[in-house]
Amino acid sequence: MQSFIPQGQHGARRTALCFSIALALGLLPLFALANDEGKESDDEDKVELEALQVTGGLTRYSATKSDTPILETARSVSVETADQIRDKGALDLADTYAYTAGVIGSPFGIATRGDFLAVRGLEVPQYRDSLQALFSSYNNTRAHVYTLEQVEILKGPASVLYGQGSPGGLVNVVSKRPTEYMDQEVLLKLGNFDYVEAAADLGGVLDDDGQWLYRFIGVVRDSDTQIDFVHDDGWVIAPSITYRPTIDTNITLLANFQETDSDTASQFLPIAGTLRPAPNGERFDFDNYYGEPGFNRYDTETQSITLLADHVFNEVWSGELTARYTHGEADYRQAWISFTGGDRYIRNADGSLYRDGFVPRTFYQSDADSDQFATDTRVRAKFSTGAFDHEVLAGFQYQDVSTDNDFSSLYALGLDLTTGQPNAIFGDRFWINAFDPQYGSFPDQSIFDLAFVDSPEAVTKDYGLYLSDQIAIDNWRFTAGLRADWVSTRVNGRTQKDDAVSFSLGALYRFDSGFAPYVSYSESFDPVAGIDTITQEALKPQRGRQYEVGIKYQPDGKQSQITIAAFDIEQSNLPNPNSAVGTVSQQEGVAEIQGIELEAALYVDDFSFEGNISHLDTESADGFRFASIPATQASFWLGWRPTEVLAGFKMGVGVRYVGANYGGLDTVRTPSYTLGDLLIGYEYEDWDLSVNFRNITDKKYLSTCLARGDCFVGERRSVVGTLAYRF
Repeated sequence: MQSFIPQGQHGARRTALCFSIALALGLLPLFALANDEGKESDDEDKVELEALQVTGGLTRYSATKSDTPILETARSVSVETADQIRDKGALDLADTYAYTAGVIGSPFGIATRGDFLAVRGLEVPQYRDSLQALFSSYNNTRAHVYTLEQVEILKGPASVLYGQGSPGGLVNVVSKRPTEYMDQEVLLKLGNFDYVEAAADLGGVLDDDGQWLYRFIGVVRDSDTQIDFVHDDGWVIAPSITYRPTIDTNITLLANFQETDSDTASQFLPIAGTLRPAPNGERFDFDNYYGEPGFNRYDTETQSITLLADHVFNEVWSGELTARYTHGEADYRQAWISFTGGDRYIRNADGSLYRDGFVPRTFYQSDADSDQFATDTRVRAKFSTGAFDHEVLAGFQYQDVSTDNDFSSLYALGLDLTTGQPNAIFGDRFWINAFDPQYGSFPDQSIFDLAFVDSPEAVTKDYGLYLSDQIAIDNWRFTAGLRADWVSTRVNGRTQKDDAVSFSLGALYRFDSGFAPYVSYSESFDPVAGIDTITQEALKPQRGRQYEVGIKYQPDGKQSQITIAAFDIEQSNLPNPNSAVGTVSQQEGVAEIQGIELEAALYVDDFSFEGNISHLDTESADGFRFASIPATQASFWLGWRPTEVLAGFKMGVGVRYVGANYGGLDTVRTPSYTLGDLLIGYEYEDWDLSVNFRNITDKKYLSTCLARGDCFVGERRSVVGTLAYRF
C-alpha cells in the first residue's frame, strides 16, 4: 500500500496532522478515566452486545445531532442509506440526491469538480459526521460514496445546531465506522466509458475482549467520461479504529486520504449552438471537448482525521465530542469557449460564424487550498419534570478555516472586444473550431504570469454556543433551540466581526393511528464579507427564516413512512434589487420561496416503493425565478427482491422527472427532461452480481442554461456492472 501514501507533503501540514492525532490519542485516557470513576470493573460479568444499525435511522452524529426518530422530529429530514445508494447505482455523491423531494443534485449536469446541490432552491453546505466538510469551491476532493454509511438532508434553516449556513438546509454524510459484526467485502466495477473501480471494506474485532475494533476502506478508480479526453481517476484510503473500554464509552478515529487525477467535464458551452442553434443553424456535439489535452487538469488531494467520542456518565448525563483536521488542495487548469450574454462573441457582424466556426477561448489557472480545524463538544441530559420528559442538549462549537486561491484568467484570448474579431496581438491562434475541434495551442506560462492574481488568504473563526430542549408529554413532542455565534473573518489584514442569535421552535403530535402532524419555525444566518458603500459599515449577515407545516405517517410496527410538508422561506439582507432606488444600504434585497413536498417509502412483502414529488415557487431579489431551479420535480423507484421463488434475484426500476428551469432571467428557459434507471442483479451465497443503468434511454439533454451565456450538458447513459464478494 505504499504507493497510496501521499508524497511531498508540506511540513506545516504534517505538523498539524500529527498534532491532531496526538490530541485525539491524548483524550482516550480521559474518557476511560471518566468511565471507570465510581464503577466496579468486573471482566467476568462483561456482556458482549451486538451493535445494531437501524436502516435509515439517525444517530447523535447525524444531521439533527440526535437519535430521535424522524417520525417524532418536527422537521423534514431525508435519508439515503448505503444499500439504497448501491441499488440505485450512484457513482458519486451527486447521484445520491436524485431521489429526494425538493433537492436538485446535478444542477450543472455532468461534473467532475464537485457535488453541487440545491435544497429548496438554495445552495447548502456539506457536512460530514456533523462537522462542516467543504469550504468555498474547488479546494478539496469529493467524498466517495463507498466510504459512507448514509446521506442525510436536513431541510430548512439549521443555524441553531450548526451556526452560519443556508436557509435551504444542509447535507450531512455519515462515515462508515468500525462495527463488531459486519460483512467484509471486496468488489470490482466495470462500465462504459472505460470505467474500472476496485474497492475493499474490511473490519472487525482486534482483541479477545472486543474493546478494539477496526475498519479499512480502500478504493481505486480509472475512468474516462462521456466528454472526449476527460478522465476521472482517483483513489481513497479510509482506515478507522474504535476503542470501547466499556459499553458506555466509544472513541473512534477516522482517517481519510484521497486524491483525484481528472479534467473538467463542465464545458461552459455557449447558449448559441446548444439551447439555440448557432448562427449557421448547427449545434455543437455535446461530447466534444473544448479544452486542451496538454493543458487542462483538475487534480485534488485531501487528508483528514476525525475524532468521534461519546460517553454515558449515568442515567441522566451523556456527552459527545467531535473534532477534525482537514487539508485540501486543488490544481485546476481549464480552457473553454468564451461567452458573454448569449452568443455575442461567436459570430461576425453579419451573423455568420468567424472562419467557419472558430471561436475564442478563455484560459484559466488556479491553485487553491484550504485548512480546517473544528470541534463540537456537547452534553445532554435526559430527565423528567412532572409529566414532561426532557432531552436537553448544550454545546460549544469552534471552527478555524483558512482558504486561499491564487489564479490567472485570460478571458477570450485574442479577441478584440470592440469588433468581435481577432486582435493584433494573439490573433486566433488559441481559438477553436466549435464544430470540428483541433488541439495543440495554448498560452505559454509567461502569459499567465502577467495575469497572475495572488489572492490574500481568508481566515474565518467561528465560536458558537447552543442550547435545545426536546420535550415529550403524552403524545406531544416539542422542540426549542437557541444559539449565539461570533464570527470573525480576516482578509488582507482586515478583520470583520459578526455575531448572530438564532432561534427554532417545533411542535408535533403523534396519534396512535400513526399520523403525526407538525409545525416548526427556524432561522439561519450567513456572514457577508465587505463594506457597505452607502453606510460605510460592515455588511450585515444574510438572514433566513422558515415556517413549515406538515404531516408524517407511519403504520404501527411498519417501516413504511409518508411525509407531506409545506414551507415558506424568506432570505433577507441580499444585494439590492436592480429596481431599488433611494436605498439606505446595499442590502435591501429579499428572496422568497414557497413549496410543498411529498416523500413516501412503502414496503409491501417483496416490494419496496419510493415516491418523491415537489413544487417550488421562487422569486429572487430582482423578481425573477431562481437560476437553475426547476419548479416541479418527481422521482419514483420500485424495487423487487423475491424471498421464495427466484430468491436471490433483485430488480429496481426508477424514473426521474426534472421540470423546466430558468437562467436567472426569465428570458432563458431550459426544457424539462425525464430519465429512467434500472437495476438487475442476483445474490448467491457470498456473491453479489448486479448491473445498473442510469439514463437507460441515453437521452441527450441540457441540465441548465444561465443568463450569463453558458449551458451545461446532462449525464449520458451509464452502464456499470458490479461483482462483490462478502465474507
